[in-house]
Amino acid sequence: MACRSALRLHYEIVVTHQLMNTFDTDNLARLSKLQPRVIQASEHRMPVHGISRNALTVLRRLRAARFQAYLVGGCVRDLLLDLHPKDFDVATDAHPEQVRELFRNCILIGRRFRLAHVRFGPEIIEISTFRAPHRQGEDGMVRKGRIIRDNVYGNMTDDAWRRDFTINALFYDAAENVLVDYNEGWEDLRRRRLRLIGEPRQRYLEDPVRMLRAIRFAAKLDFEIAPASAAPITQLAQYLGEIPSARLFDEFSKLFLSGYAVRVWELLSAHQLAERLFSGINAGPCAAPEDANTRLPRMAMEDTDRRIAARLPVTPAFLIAALLWPELRGETARLERKGRATEAERADLAADTVLSRQVKQLAIPRRFSIMVREIWQLQHALQRHAGGARRHVDALCRKKRIRAAYDFLLLRMRAGEPVQQAADWWTALQEREPHAFPGKARAPDDAREAHAPPRHRKRRRRRTHR
Repeated sequence: MACRSALRLHYEIVVTHQLMNTFDTDNLARLSKLQPRVIQASEHRMPVHGISRNALTVLRRLRAARFQAYLVGGCVRDLLLDLHPKDFDVATDAHPEQVRELFRNCILIGRRFRLAHVRFGPEIIEISTFRAPHRQGEDGMVRKGRIIRDNVYGNMTDDAWRRDFTINALFYDAAENVLVDYNEGWEDLRRRRLRLIGEPRQRYLEDPVRMLRAIRFAAKLDFEIAPASAAPITQLAQYLGEIPSARLFDEFSKLFLSGYAVRVWELLSAHQLAERLFSGINAGPCAAPEDANTRLPRMAMEDTDRRIAARLPVTPAFLIAALLWPELRGETARLERKGRATEAERADLAADTVLSRQVKQLAIPRRFSIMVREIWQLQHALQRHAGGARRHVDALCRKKRIRAAYDFLLLRMRAGEPVQQAADWWTALQEREPHAFPGKARAPDDAREAHAPPRHRKRRRRRTHR
């Protein structure tokens, strides 16, 4: 605890000092004089047909009101790489309140930085005002070394230099069909290179999640992280401990449930970030030789990537169960050496210990932690009752997570655990009785629950007596 407190104090002192000096007055004056590179349509060849019609409507209306308006961020990057953007972001010099006056279908969100969301049916166009660096006395706030509120508005140049990676700082002017590039992002895009804007160490200290974002973009786009941007990651990995665990779970979902989990894992391991998300994992250069414990998480990631590629449902619970399984086995063995209770009770105690330890790093939502626990608990039952009494088999087949638990048993067998006899018996049962297990794919209910909004029970109408 004392070590963690000392780390937090060091983090606050270092980051506060860096934030005060990263964008000083002289630096701002120098940046404001830089002229951006304007890239013509003949060079960038932006596939205009891929731009959302609703995004173009937003751009036109902002310009008609005498405001600047550009597409920016991931949508521009993805279009230039012939990828399909998942959403469209607009940057403008209009303040959020001014945007709301232009669009009736607009709501304002955010505390750290106010954003405008313009809804067109299921599609939301996000509009952000150009940001500037925080200066003393303006509407910004730094608490515990992190930016808490950042409502400091600026111009297009300021906004370009405040973004994280050069490839995310390209502005597209739909009216003129040109790209505006302040940070050589176009060149980095052509070279498939991921590079931070500014001094990498300072930018990572300002927001340590940028290290995970670097891994995610490098894996998703198959880019190489620039050496200067990659060098500080291992040294600064410890600062991920200062990020709220709920935010880290959001990043975990983006990292592992987007179809490139295996590549993400390789990069996380190479930069010693994997153990910052899962404390029981040693995936760095000092990791033990490959065995069943190391093969199982990787196989789970391969299966997850294949399911996403086939547009099948996935749930983070299955992947979390696989990632924490080696730690669970170690904790169960420790309890067994101490002579604690029965095998089933040891499994329950080990699950409690592992999950309670993990949520301090990664705030796993309760609906997923329950699913993880059920998958684990059913492993013992599947092994014990394979070939057993029919009433026990039927009772197991009625369990809600039986399909996911069976798939997990097969995964353990493929990884090299001695469970082939049980796995073969349950497989033979399904061949004889195709409807023994409910559902046709791994945990379809779990997957729908993973991505669906919370279900609210319909309110009952109060009866009135006449």
